[in-house]
Amino acid sequence: MIVTGTLEDGAAYEVELTGREDRPVVGSRRVRALVEQHTGLPVLLTPLGPQRTLAAADTAAVLALLRQLTAVVEVRP
Repeated sequence: MIVTGTLEDGAAYEVELTGREDRPVVGSRRVRALVEQHTGLPVLLTPLGPQRTLAAADTAAVLALLRQLTAVVEVRP
């Protein structure tokens, strides 16, 4: 899955969510660091829930985190 968006400071990013535990995000060190910082913490899959603990291999949870903390512009399979 390819995700395009902007970070809080306006920097653009495009990453691939791999679904792999050892390398969940390819393409942006800043987004990868963001995912690493929040791994193991709860994240809402939608604005009202359900809530899931962020695992690096869980692409749905990683995408939900990016939607909460960045401005996601496009998601492609």
